[in-house]
Amino acid sequence: MYSQNEIRVRPDTLEAVDVGIDQSNGEESGSMGHEFSQITYIHIHQCDYFSIGMFCFPAGAKLPLHDHPQMTVLTKLLYGSIAVKAYDWVNNGSEKSGGLAGVAVDCVMQAPCGATVLFPRSGGNIHSFTALTPCAVLDVLSPPYSEELGRPSNYYTSIPIPFLPGYVILEEEKELADDLIVVSSPYLGPELIVEDDEDEDELDLCS
Repeated sequence: MYSQNEIRVRPDTLEAVDVGIDQSNGEESGSMGHEFSQITYIHIHQCDYFSIGMFCFPAGAKLPLHDHPQMTVLTKLLYGSIAVKAYDWVNNGSEKSGGLAGVAVDCVMQAPCGATVLFPRSGGNIHSFTALTPCAVLDVLSPPYSEELGRPSNYYTSIPIPFLPGYVILEEEKELADDLIVVSSPYLGPELIVEDDEDEDELDLCS
């Protein structure tokens, strides 16, 4: 099985150009000048152990609160500035339908910066992104989302608790907002090389 510590070494040093993104104008290299005018997901790789993808945001775009059940997530802001709000369940469980949650992260990330990590029960497993400028976020999910294996993507609405600062009630959204549109785009960056042998599991992006 892949070691999350070994995988993290790579995202910490990645830059936008390493995954085929021209951060000067928010375009994907080789994509014929296509600009990211809406949230765009670029799938890079998936196996049984992990998945890798990028979200590219125009300024002002928001990815609402969503969770990562039973998953560890490594996140790297490749360029730009983004506001992150994240929560963890107070009962230390996976309360998919909703419940009491505490604020784990409430900050603005500005590239260049290191990779961050969230865990199944800590670190802000339920989070939202709001792009303050055009930006791109690389995610490594281990294990990946899977409806069949009980790891669906769930979305939530937060309800403040006036008498309990730092905590909210999270309610699961049964239907996604009409204005949430995420389009897909092919990965046009360097070839991904994954090595797995008896001594070391290594993930690399090679030009």
